[in-house]
Amino acid sequence: MVAIPTLFVLLLVWLPALMSVALSFTRWNGIGGLDRIEWVGLQNYKDVTEIYPPFWPAVRHNLIWLAFLFLIPTLLGMVLAVVLDREMRGSRFYQSAFYMPVVLSLALVGFIWQLFYSRDQGLLNQVFHTQVDWYGDSNVNLWAVLVATAWRHTGYIMLMYLAGLKGVDSTLREAAAVDGATEVQTFFKVVFPVMRPINMIVLVIVVIESLRAFDLVWVVNKGTNGLEIIAALVTQNVVGETSRIGFGSALAVIMMVISSIFIAIYLRIVFKEEQQP
Repeated sequence: MVAIPTLFVLLLVWLPALMSVALSFTRWNGIGGLDRIEWVGLQNYKDVTEIYPPFWPAVRHNLIWLAFLFLIPTLLGMVLAVVLDREMRGSRFYQSAFYMPVVLSLALVGFIWQLFYSRDQGLLNQVFHTQVDWYGDSNVNLWAVLVATAWRHTGYIMLMYLAGLKGVDSTLREAAAVDGATEVQTFFKVVFPVMRPINMIVLVIVVIESLRAFDLVWVVNKGTNGLEIIAALVTQNVVGETSRIGFGSALAVIMMVISSIFIAIYLRIVFKEEQQP
């Protein structure tokens, strides 16, 4: 029972990851056999950081993505979880409504937001009597995509915090109420510290989501014209018109290393808490 899943993990996760690392030190267009692969050492990494114009804008956009996800949908999801945890009337309906965007297909999400962002018939331009090209204008398209992303991300964070709130011992809240603490004080001084594992999981998820952001960006304009992000650059170079397997692999390795740093920090904290008596 353990061997088969382990085999799948090795074949579908670790083997491709190791191959990407190896290919990042080579130059290959994906055509021909192994004899067509040329070893170039660290040249791909040097080219990525020094002579590849979209790289640093992509890094900046990923950092903006991270800050936005942390400040808007994460905080909003936590607030929604706190409100819905009160078992208010119709809370099940609201939970389903807020979580529904998470399970929608990418095509449907793109269609829904196209109804808002369309330059000629979009709801925003119709309401404000403007002609803004929300997806085509490089000054605003990143923020337009971030709003759509937040719409999907909020429900996921809400569900995680709801699960965390359900696991908080009710006696802690009762003790805080007896001591005269307000609901706000109880949450920030009692409930929120207890949910530290959930907070760490949410933090890691937000970081990883900001790094692997890809779906809506690729649907809008394939990661160009103001929407450059690392994941889109990887796809452009690996499966684009001018396939550069080694160069794209170097970009993928950079993204993987950054993600692994946060994952390692999270695992260290989790293991440290488990070892404590």
